[in-house]
Amino acid sequence: MAAEDDQRDGAPARPSTGRALLWTAASVPLPGLAHLRMRRRVAGTVILGLYLSMVLGLAAWGWWLVASETGTMTLVATMALQSRWLLSAMGLVFGVAVLWLTVIVHSWVITRPAGASRGSRVLGAAMVLLLCLTVATPSALALHGGYTAYQTLNNVFQAEEDPLHPPHDEADPWNGQERVNVLLLGSDSADNRYGVRTDSMMIASMDTSTGDTVLVGLPRNLENARFPEGSALAERYPEPYGFDMMLNELYQVVAEEPEALAFRPSASDPSADTLKKVIAHNVGLEIGYYAMVDMMGFRDLIDAIGGVEVLIEEPIPYGVHGGVLEPGLRRLNGHDALWYGRSRTNSDDYGRMGRQGCLLKYVAEQVEPTTVLTSYRKLAGATERTLSTDIPQAKVPAFVELADMVTDKGEMSTLQLSPPQVSTADPDWEEVRKLVDEAISGEEAGDGAPTDEASGSPSPGASDEPSGPAGEETEDDGLTEWQEYTGLDEERPDEPGRQVGEDPTALEALCP
Repeated sequence: MAAEDDQRDGAPARPSTGRALLWTAASVPLPGLAHLRMRRRVAGTVILGLYLSMVLGLAAWGWWLVASETGTMTLVATMALQSRWLLSAMGLVFGVAVLWLTVIVHSWVITRPAGASRGSRVLGAAMVLLLCLTVATPSALALHGGYTAYQTLNNVFQAEEDPLHPPHDEADPWNGQERVNVLLLGSDSADNRYGVRTDSMMIASMDTSTGDTVLVGLPRNLENARFPEGSALAERYPEPYGFDMMLNELYQVVAEEPEALAFRPSASDPSADTLKKVIAHNVGLEIGYYAMVDMMGFRDLIDAIGGVEVLIEEPIPYGVHGGVLEPGLRRLNGHDALWYGRSRTNSDDYGRMGRQGCLLKYVAEQVEPTTVLTSYRKLAGATERTLSTDIPQAKVPAFVELADMVTDKGEMSTLQLSPPQVSTADPDWEEVRKLVDEAISGEEAGDGAPTDEASGSPSPGASDEPSGPAGEETEDDGLTEWQEYTGLDEERPDEPGRQVGEDPTALEALCP
């Protein structure tokens, strides 16, 4: 009956089962070809025309990505980190996949021979199913990746814009600011400790036009933090002594009484928001955002990107079981990278601060976009479990572009608010503000560019005698500042990343 209808409609005789499968298979790379073979010219022309138009559109989009000054991977990342683009892409992939599968199945329906044996029909159906899987499998993977990214994006970047900030403007995401400051926090909430402590605190001050970045490190044991006048914390811990605990304990103090002590109890994380504003008040910087990483979850992030390569010059012992990171050029997994940035065995807070700055530099330099794409599921899962931030979703694309600029063009330097330049037990906060301001403003002007060696002078209150870089002799006694501070023979610290002096130092010079 079907053969009679085909002849009556002017269609050619149907081919054999083998040839019908070949024409159906040809409809996978060239949809509509089987329809043209069966003289269904309108349907075949429309299907093939739409397909070729889509291919040309994708080619034009790819050419635009390659020709863009921003960079192909950066543009793809900025699109992948916007909900509207993700939903649009997922909808397009689903729609195209359904239409494509429909064309494949219909190609078999119009070409299969009438009256074929049961075995031929079963074989044909099985082959068509395999052909459909060649389209359905990559489509399903793409949809799963899109959903994973969408879920992670909405779970991690769920904070609303601070009402004190101006509304987001895509044309000028930084609202004319020359620098953007982000507080980077590493939290430690081990089972054998009460609450959460922010043992790693670092301000990343990024130039929005050049990508040059100054990392201002804050030791966990800074004391006597001051609070803005009129705040609940200022009333609870009044001057002249201020906060009577170490700075890394402030997060937990606020977490225990957020309604009473937080600057903005409605924030997604009132403790982190308050810590950000307290640090901003003490160092004299406007800190727009924070990003907090759980130190234990940090292992998963490093494992997700395939580890990080680090040159270890001296053995680094760690833990209570006698573990050691041996010297040499090594690719550290998450466990070892965590201890590289965390260990204080035969070291101190300031030594590990230096290693943390180096680790941040190594990760920024070594993470490739292809690695992120191939490990997106692991990375997304680790990010969702580990990272919390008040960066709103609308700002994420701008931060991706800025991070790309920092990695490709910018220079990274560090200023550590640690001894000898700052007394952690009794910090002179006016002097701290002056140090930070000079580090940032000097970097902007270019005349206070980061030095190539660990250098700097003592704080004004520490000594009136002139001193030079830590690796150079001072004019009076021939000792470096590091030797004067420690009484050791070494001219400079042997810890990687350890910065000494009032001037920010290039991480390139400090990190092996």
